[in-house]
Amino acid sequence: MLENLLLVSKQVGILFALMSVGFMCNRRRIIDAVAIKGLTELLVLIVTPCIIMHSFMQQTFAPSLLGDLGWALVASVFAHVVGSAIAILFFRNGDQRQEGVLRFAVMFSNAGFMGIPLEYAILGPQGVFFGAMYVVVFNLACWSWGVFVMYRGAKAGGWKSILVNPGTVGVALGMPFFLFSIKLPDVVGVPVEMLAGLNTPLAMIMVGWYLAESVKCKVESVKWKVESVKVVVLRLLVVPIAVIGALACARAFISNFNPVMAVAIATAACAPVAALTTVIAARYDRDVSMATGLVASTTLLSILTMPPIVGFALWLFALN
Repeated sequence: MLENLLLVSKQVGILFALMSVGFMCNRRRIIDAVAIKGLTELLVLIVTPCIIMHSFMQQTFAPSLLGDLGWALVASVFAHVVGSAIAILFFRNGDQRQEGVLRFAVMFSNAGFMGIPLEYAILGPQGVFFGAMYVVVFNLACWSWGVFVMYRGAKAGGWKSILVNPGTVGVALGMPFFLFSIKLPDVVGVPVEMLAGLNTPLAMIMVGWYLAESVKCKVESVKWKVESVKVVVLRLLVVPIAVIGALACARAFISNFNPVMAVAIATAACAPVAALTTVIAARYDRDVSMATGLVASTTLLSILTMPPIVGFALWLFALN
């Protein structure tokens, strides 16, 4: 448990270090509003498809893993469905600029940067393999259903932008590399890997930039504070506990149930609010200040919530 706490604390520290760079760039006027909008487009249109492609290219095809991978896919979809149902149930405040942000924050976790390192530390490469499936589902859902939830009632491209988006494009391009074990030549593969590596730094620098903007504003209303507390509880506790409970029930009906898969999905589900919440809120003119505050607060509080939840999953599925 102590090792998990130290690992999560380290990841949180790295995130906040990157956020501080964005904060400083705002305060020192190194990056202005025009530049941050350009960085948003770079992250959305170029970096996101590259990171999805790269995740597929990193997996080695093996028929024996297809069954477990299929269950990981089902579990990942279920986790996002649960998050969506809970978000819609608890947030109906009528303010479109805030409601979309609140729902999105509950639905989507920072499964890539917070989940993958923890999965590797406690489960090894196989844990990352199943965790990558969660990230794939996250990207598909985030850039389709998530975008729809975020801009509900606004004109942002219609169904075309929901069906053809960075998530679906990345999966379409990356799937053949996994299924047929295709290796790109270095002249192409290395640039894709390098662009994928920009995902976390760019996203967190942007979060820091918007955090500096929100600090310039007046103190939030009481209503904002109540809503943010609800997001913290739902995102960090309710959703992951619901997912773990469902996995525990599924174990009774699935032969050759893979406990590594279960713990990997549980780890991804208990991660804090996705950094993309701020990115997508900015792109679709939603409450960026609220999105930034939710990312920052849940990331910090995840130091306290992730270790016991992951530890419980390890115990429940007999991996500890």
